[in-house]
Amino acid sequence: MYTQNIIDALERTPIIAATDSVGWQKALMSDVEVLFHLSANIMTIANDIKNAKANNKHIFVHIDLAEGIGKDKTGIKWLSGLGVDGVITTKAQLVRSAKECGLTAIQRFFVLDSKGMNSISEMIDTARPDLIEIMPGVIPKAISLFSEKEIPVIAGGLIETKAEVTAALGSGAVAVSTGKSNLWSIL
Repeated sequence: MYTQNIIDALERTPIIAATDSVGWQKALMSDVEVLFHLSANIMTIANDIKNAKANNKHIFVHIDLAEGIGKDKTGIKWLSGLGVDGVITTKAQLVRSAKECGLTAIQRFFVLDSKGMNSISEMIDTARPDLIEIMPGVIPKAISLFSEKEIPVIAGGLIETKAEVTAALGSGAVAVSTGKSNLWSIL
């Protein structure tokens, strides 16, 4: 299964470079194997995907933040044709569309309170993403709870130190996404 290749990459290098266009080149040259493109746009994404593949990186586009790319099945199908490995989204229907297009789907959740944590479980059961990203990633309690499910958890957001990376991984996350380039090579 294709998603297993992503999980294998995350087991080898559990840091994900989450970046916008400003940090893109540095992310391409880093030791990480997985990139989260947080500022994809229709004018440059084909070249960004090509460069990621040339540097042996898996690339995920945050479709909710993408500029000029349809936030629908057609937009996802277009990204698939360009060679993207998967998408990140907060929306269940886009998770389903990504999976229908053969892409790995990462559903991003923001944990604000205990009621929100309960609704996340329901949304996971409905959308069935391949991986989930819990934000902020400095909440070991939430990471622990969801890492007990069969869907691998990525911790993201507000992670700024090696200790926070270690805490997230120790709580059961399979990987950590961070925009802090000084953390991209710590493991």
